[in-house]
Amino acid sequence: MKSYICIVEGKVTGDKVIGVTFQSWAKTVADELGLKGWIRNIADGKAEILLQGSAEDYAVFRERLKTEAPIPDLRNVTCNARDHDKEHDHFEARG
Repeated sequence: MKSYICIVEGKVTGDKVIGVTFQSWAKTVADELGLKGWIRNIADGKAEILLQGSAEDYAVFRERLKTEAPIPDLRNVTCNARDHDKEHDHFEARG
């Protein structure tokens, strides 16, 4: 399954910015675009996102991530395509 892995660097944990957490924002946008996969916080104030869906929807998500995500100190977004052995049927926040 063609998938995209993104690492987001910035203050991604817990705090609400404009009334929403980054994980809930990511889930809302992924659901709007019909993307599947997950988001989870990882070490050093980063989040990892696995996205599955069309290249067009992924491109929209990535652009919105850079321009709309509620991360006041967004430092970097790195995304790479890769084959993933599991196909997800929804998008979830994993903590």
